[in-house]
Amino acid sequence: MLRRTVLIAAALGLAAIGATGVQAKSLDEILSDGTIRIGINPNFPNMSTRNDSGEWEGFDIDIGNAIASKLGVEVEWVPTETPQRVPFLVSDRIDLSLGALTRNSERAKLIDYTVPLHTEVLAVLATDKIDGNSWQEFNKEGVTLANMRGNWTVGWIEENMPNVELELVDTLADTVRLVGQGRADAIVENIDFFMAFTENYPDVKWRVVENPIFVAYCAIGVAQGNDNLIEVVNIILHDLHSSGMVNDTWEAHYGAPMLRKVEPNPYF
Repeated sequence: MLRRTVLIAAALGLAAIGATGVQAKSLDEILSDGTIRIGINPNFPNMSTRNDSGEWEGFDIDIGNAIASKLGVEVEWVPTETPQRVPFLVSDRIDLSLGALTRNSERAKLIDYTVPLHTEVLAVLATDKIDGNSWQEFNKEGVTLANMRGNWTVGWIEENMPNVELELVDTLADTVRLVGQGRADAIVENIDFFMAFTENYPDVKWRVVENPIFVAYCAIGVAQGNDNLIEVVNIILHDLHSSGMVNDTWEAHYGAPMLRKVEPNPYF
């Protein structure tokens, strides 16, 4: 998920430090070594997390394994915290970066992207207990929004929805719990990551406000100039999107379809 300004600034600063004289592994070198190094966020269920056996699982893990299988190589998983994603690519510590890497112009000055892998939809998750067909209609006195401490969306809400009350908790599950138990009215966030937790409250009539606030596109990060690797991964992603594998995998891990699917385009 996005943490915007602070994390981007930290990533850009670290990347600039490690950018001198480092050459990324080419596709030929990856194939010769028989291993591809994929950066994953170690604290991001249901993207990537360790199960009770200590093995990695999640959406990113399934996607990374599918890419490696198509390449005919093994995966080396590299735990990569959110602000480390760009620096790890620039310093050749990873070959690909997953972890909901949102495309933006600042990162694009330092790394390249594949075609989009998935989307993040900033939208409103509410129930039938409250009316409203746009996020603006929720910006009124008497409305309480649930959110997580430290999320960039807290600042967005304070700036754009000044009339609401905010109730802050520490986890995705706790955020949904507030609304499910009637202690908050709605959530304004990257809603895709919250949908699985609504299944804990089957008696609640959940609804996503149809018109999103905005849609961000998350791609796979690659070191600048590694054009052959990008080209091959793009072809693999086209196949995974076309077969339905990406959307099916998303729904399996998040309990609901992607709110805005990525449409495969062979000319991208």
